[in-house]
Amino acid sequence: MASLLARLLPRWWYGRGIAPALLPLAPLSWLFRLLVTRRRAGFASGRCSSTRLPVPVIVVGNLTVGGSGKTPVTLWLVEQLRAAGWRPGIVSRGYGGSHDGGRAASGDDAAGSGDEPALLARRSGVPVHVGRDRVAAARSLLAAHPECDVLVADDGLQHYRLQRDVEIAVFDSRGAGNGHLLPLGPLREPLTRLADCDAVVWNGAPEPRAARAAGSLAQFTMRLDGDRFRSLADPARTCSAAAFAGRKLYALAGIGDPQRFFRQLQGLGLEFTARPFPDHHAYVADDLAFARDGVLLMTEKDAVKCAAFFGSPAAAGAGSPALPEAWFLPVAAEIAAAPGAPGLLDLILEKLHGRTLA
Repeated sequence: MASLLARLLPRWWYGRGIAPALLPLAPLSWLFRLLVTRRRAGFASGRCSSTRLPVPVIVVGNLTVGGSGKTPVTLWLVEQLRAAGWRPGIVSRGYGGSHDGGRAASGDDAAGSGDEPALLARRSGVPVHVGRDRVAAARSLLAAHPECDVLVADDGLQHYRLQRDVEIAVFDSRGAGNGHLLPLGPLREPLTRLADCDAVVWNGAPEPRAARAAGSLAQFTMRLDGDRFRSLADPARTCSAAAFAGRKLYALAGIGDPQRFFRQLQGLGLEFTARPFPDHHAYVADDLAFARDGVLLMTEKDAVKCAAFFGSPAAAGAGSPALPEAWFLPVAAEIAAAPGAPGLLDLILEKLHGRTLA
């Protein structure tokens, strides 16, 4: 039942109008709105305590549940900050990981760190610490790496205990869906929350409802570039889409919007059988069996969880079916401003240089 709901809810949330099956959830959505509003008011008034760190904090988050492209934005931001002379670190909740707080993430331990922190640790080249308590994670990172002079929080827009200097909201082309709060819709906070953010990044075409709510807020477009695949069995091996010509292809994606990855593969001229999985899906080797008569393509986020199956027969499990040939597609974000408008990094640096010290 849980897996069925995981597949149906996004379809209902991002469909046209309100699906009849969701209507009984309306009272819960109204209650959720009340609780969210009271909680935010508590932090705004000082009734709820929050922590200001000795270094600036940039939060990259979203108003909707599920992935929208926060991780590529975080990687882009870290790269840009480093090029500008900063020494960033990354904190993350570590969805699906086993750490409660204050632990370093490992690029080789998606089960312990969470899939996104593992990917961030592997790709960013900077310290990454995870924990449900982002304040504890931030403090542990700064204690272990006192050279860090700015922190980027991957997710955490609603984690108000951690004070922040810059807030970036990320949307994909699904936008705010039906515009309602959980569980009637996909929103974790009302769209009016955007008024307190500093920028919106669109991972795809802007969706009208969320774009209207963003109003005059600085808005940027993101494109994910990547055309070289890497082998899960040997990541040093790379190839282009042309190498798969004439072969039977399958593709899986366990991200917030799997169709986004499938469209990217189609843009590379590939034809394949698609298999979407829920966001943050915990793969077992049997999940890959559907592709054993061909070549399997996946996102890098999925690859950090599946790579272990290819590195060790024990990890695949006794009696598991033969694994398919598998490749993943690394991507990098390109973030652009409207013509003549300041870039996202310029906006962030202006905020950081005007920061009041803790």
